[in-house]
Amino acid sequence: MTLLNGIGVCPGIAVGPLVRMPDPVPEPSAGPGQVTDKNAERSRISPAMEAVAAELRARAEKAKAETRAVLEATSYMAVDPGMMDLAITGVVERNLSAARAVFEAANTFRDMLAAAGGYIGARVADIEDVRDRIVAAVLGVPMPGIPDPGHPFILVARDLAPADTATVDPEKVLGFVTTEGGPTSHTAILARTLGVPAVVATEGALSLKEGTTVVLDGGAGTLNAAPTDAEVQDAEKRMAARRGAKKTWSGEGATSDGRRILLLANVGDPKSAKAGADAGAEGVGLFRTEFLFLDSAKEPTVAEQEEAYAGVFAAFPDGRKVVVRTLDAGADKPLAFLDQGEEPNPALGVRGVRVAFEDSGILDRQLQAISRAAERSSSDVWVMAPMIALASEAEWFSGKVREHGLKTPGVMVEVPAAALNAEQILGVTEFASIGTNDLAQYTLAADRMAGPLAALNDPWQPALLKLIGFTGEAGEKRGKTVGVCGEAASDPVLAVVLVGLGVTSLSMSSRALADVGELLRTVSYDDCKRLAQVALDAGEAQAAKAAVRAELPQLDELGL
Repeated sequence: MTLLNGIGVCPGIAVGPLVRMPDPVPEPSAGPGQVTDKNAERSRISPAMEAVAAELRARAEKAKAETRAVLEATSYMAVDPGMMDLAITGVVERNLSAARAVFEAANTFRDMLAAAGGYIGARVADIEDVRDRIVAAVLGVPMPGIPDPGHPFILVARDLAPADTATVDPEKVLGFVTTEGGPTSHTAILARTLGVPAVVATEGALSLKEGTTVVLDGGAGTLNAAPTDAEVQDAEKRMAARRGAKKTWSGEGATSDGRRILLLANVGDPKSAKAGADAGAEGVGLFRTEFLFLDSAKEPTVAEQEEAYAGVFAAFPDGRKVVVRTLDAGADKPLAFLDQGEEPNPALGVRGVRVAFEDSGILDRQLQAISRAAERSSSDVWVMAPMIALASEAEWFSGKVREHGLKTPGVMVEVPAAALNAEQILGVTEFASIGTNDLAQYTLAADRMAGPLAALNDPWQPALLKLIGFTGEAGEKRGKTVGVCGEAASDPVLAVVLVGLGVTSLSMSSRALADVGELLRTVSYDDCKRLAQVALDAGEAQAAKAAVRAELPQLDELGL
């Protein structure tokens, strides 16, 4: 087969020679009794771990906001005291080499993370990358990284670690394709941050000969392994069109017949908020507040939270919308200062707003900080709760928000129950925002971090689109706004469908704003509704995407 199908996670066209990711650092020998000086061998472990952590921190300082957060979290893994102690024990008690001791210690931690599943389980690839980097540092060999053949290329790999994608130079790496990963993997998220065309879960890509000229279509989710001269020329034209399109978007989201669709940014801290504003975002559709909590040994004070929130609000003054999601943690995103015990299934456990049901103090203090920061700002601050399932829960949260002087409470729609009960929920709140990542995994019963199930988590799944449609219809009946802040909003073609399903705002990575804005202005609202029905009528995700793309000839001109 010359056309390989995967899941497109960042739109755009790339044409060039295929280059493989270098093989990982070889596994150190497992044989015991190889150490003659245990003290000298154990003394190699800590410096190697510190060196890797320092390199990751240095990369984080130069990286974009989303990438920076991932790299900073990964740097903490590199110097985890428990892993260090386990590695030293391997040298002292089992007579292992430093390299082997680190390898086994990291694998122990990896297996623990994999067993936890959910958000924690998703860090398996990160710890394997950290493991290989520390082993390389111990052995004094080059660390894993992006190859540099001296010319632009398309990178193919099994998967990419955050530290790898953080070093991608878009002038050299024209696009990348992986055989693993899914729509919400680190690879996918970082690809959108970089604006590099990417396709994941592409079976057979690693079997292609290095140096082969290929055409990668991040919008369609395909890799053409044997393009004709005409197909190469067409791809090059589309690449040029894409570069031009980014320079002409006006900065206002609207369809061709003037229906306003707010185009907003997903942000996680003040720096990423500024990047969103600089990219033309009309506001913030998802302000993730977890960055203050997840790496903290104790709950941030109200004053600390207030300052952080005020920094984000400052990037969007003069009445522009900033939607704050309250703490989305617990269970699979544990807090060091909150002991919740173990749960048999963290993905279905006490997370999001459910943490506040058990201890409302954390929520009250966060809402107090948000309120104080809002008073200092001219932003239009909205607040929403994650993991709402019932109208009674939404009503409880709305009451909390209003008690703290905030006027616009809303909910995340992340579980099917919230979508199916959207009309009742919107009766007691002011807005809804659909988190397509979680809504997909709960609708299709597929862990969004499980590579083999990536196709089920494709946001083009008609079952998922139907739930979005239910929510959009409920918003129209209630006269309330319905946004999408999951990764689905970053796909320009899917954005057209979402508008047709009743979505009134789209929140995405800053890099995606121009592409979405460009395509939206070429279609009318009636076009959007018609194409939404085309997608709903399709049997599966790939068929839905192909059918809608076939109805949009302007994609070639826009390079999408």
